[in-house]
Amino acid sequence: MRVAALHDVHGNLPALEAVLAEIASLDVDRIVCGGDMVAGPFPAETLGRLVDADAMFLRGNADRESPRAPAGLWDWVAGELGPAAVTFLDELPITLSVDGVLYCHGSPRDEDEILTKVSPDERFRAALEGVEERLVVGGHTHVQFERVVDGIRFANAGSVGMPYEGRPGAFWAIVEGGEVEFRHTPYAVDAAAAAIRSTSYPSAEQMAGWLLEPEDPDEVSAYFESVAT
Repeated sequence: MRVAALHDVHGNLPALEAVLAEIASLDVDRIVCGGDMVAGPFPAETLGRLVDADAMFLRGNADRESPRAPAGLWDWVAGELGPAAVTFLDELPITLSVDGVLYCHGSPRDEDEILTKVSPDERFRAALEGVEERLVVGGHTHVQFERVVDGIRFANAGSVGMPYEGRPGAFWAIVEGGEVEFRHTPYAVDAAAAAIRSTSYPSAEQMAGWLLEPEDPDEVSAYFESVAT
């Protein structure tokens, strides 16, 4: 099975549309949405587009109310989504096993767990304890990478809507036969930033800034490590 792994869309509808257009030109069997789909400027439109694409969903840390989120952010997102969509997100699983590959957000045991390309083996080992699949595909830290610990390969698919890759675009992955192909889809980031700024999304300016001036992946990974413990 050829699976498109889309993580961390964060309500960035222009980025998602670009990725879905590319997927339409490829021989893809299923789309797996790896969490943090809606916490962004176009939550309802993003969720609706993914439902229309017959995607499979799992829950990320930002797909629910969290004390870590900025004040008022989830209230705005939930207001845009409506009660039925909020309930749908809240009831999603935190893992999906598809064609022998385990998909998660942060880790198989916790959608909020931080795993980066420089995390110690001990943290990966604990996070992957009990996992039977030999390949785990996650997200959460918005940087594409692969690690192998005790024979289990962990691949971060990157972020479609809010990447920290040092360059603009949408980042995702194709998974097939136990192999991961990292993908990068360019799109009109300037126009997307302008569209985001035109919304009432509370973090619109910050998100637009991240898209226009992408964060360095090494610096971001070091920051995540500093707060992981």
